[in-house]
Amino acid sequence: MEGLIVFIVLVAFIVGGLWVQFAVAGAGLFYIWLLKGFSGWKALGLVSWGASNSFTLAAIPLFVLMAEILLASGLAARLYNGVAPFLHRLPGGLLHTNIAGSGIFAAISGGSAPTAAAMSTVALPELSRRGYSKRLVAGSLAAGGTLGILIPPSITMIIYATFTETSIARLFAAGLVPGIVLASLYMGFIIIRVLLNRDLAPRDAKAASFADLGKSFLDIVPFLMLIFIVLGSIYCGFATPTEAGAVGVVGALAIAKLYRSLSWALVTDALGRTTRMSGNILFIVFCSMIFAYATALSGVGEEIVSMLQDANVSRFVFLLIIMLVFAILGCFMEGLGMIAIIVPVIFPALIALDIDPIWFGVFVVILVELGQLTPPLGVILFVVASSSDEVKVEDVVAGTAPFFVIIVLFMLLLIAFPEIVLFFPDWTFGGNS
Repeated sequence: MEGLIVFIVLVAFIVGGLWVQFAVAGAGLFYIWLLKGFSGWKALGLVSWGASNSFTLAAIPLFVLMAEILLASGLAARLYNGVAPFLHRLPGGLLHTNIAGSGIFAAISGGSAPTAAAMSTVALPELSRRGYSKRLVAGSLAAGGTLGILIPPSITMIIYATFTETSIARLFAAGLVPGIVLASLYMGFIIIRVLLNRDLAPRDAKAASFADLGKSFLDIVPFLMLIFIVLGSIYCGFATPTEAGAVGVVGALAIAKLYRSLSWALVTDALGRTTRMSGNILFIVFCSMIFAYATALSGVGEEIVSMLQDANVSRFVFLLIIMLVFAILGCFMEGLGMIAIIVPVIFPALIALDIDPIWFGVFVVILVELGQLTPPLGVILFVVASSSDEVKVEDVVAGTAPFFVIIVLFMLLLIAFPEIVLFFPDWTFGGNS
């Protein structure tokens, strides 16, 4: 009963317009008061210390800074133009560049919003000028942007690992193959869609010369090297994710210097944006730890396990329920808030149902992707729409709908074949997660 009351209070806070950080913290404090009275708040000092004294969380500002340096350097356009000649002759032309470019940038950004913003700013004006379908362009950019939290390094995975005490390195490895497969499904859909209606995208029959391909490849090489160094150092065990993030920052500075865009103003601007973004993310983590502490005190996780066992709920049905809960919350809550509220509560049930926490981490990240594409609060929808005056939010929503369906079907595929997620981390690190 206390849990139900707290959930109603939490929803009321969010619907009432309170920032998700304060809504989660307020609901958590209220929950503790219901359970223990004001004396329960005495442990908040230890909770605060536990939330902030984390070497793992130090990776977040480092990955954010790496992405901000590359964004401020204007290198997103160079990456986009470097990928385009290799894909422009496929049915759908530059629409595939939206997906492939987003996938590559996702591997150096750690977040969906920076990925979507970087690709949309470059692609929307160019593709609109060339006569591509406005809705299909917007949909491909929004779908490609969601890869930012699935293809490692992923800030959302770091948050999940913090709450569940799972290996970030394994999570990063687990997200790589699903990210590539999902991007391939996006591109496959674009090919079929354009073959059925060639008016959606102009066909470029001109073949790129070897000189053009060579020049384009040189534009991509620094990004690929940075990805290889950052992720390779993690997978090979040479560096922790936090240390790899520091290496990534140095690499981003080197790329900016290589392309003669590095300046003191660029660094200070990137540091300022990193401080604001990281502060916001880490404050959400801190507030979420309060809520997680409250749920641990209540024992609600163990009660859910008992309910599932009494009702003989299968693994498949449980995952479908989780999908439905995330879909509903995604209509009015951002991804980190959903993870903060749901994961600490249901984590004991994962163990009872023998669900691999690494697999579930990838599953949750994809659920967050869905939330970012769900109206009315889907953040990626507004990021893409705000990148051009010619595109409205309604266009982005309509263009994203088919990709939304693809994500749902892909999640069902992961439920049926969990090896898609677990193969690479088991092959890289050995053993079971």
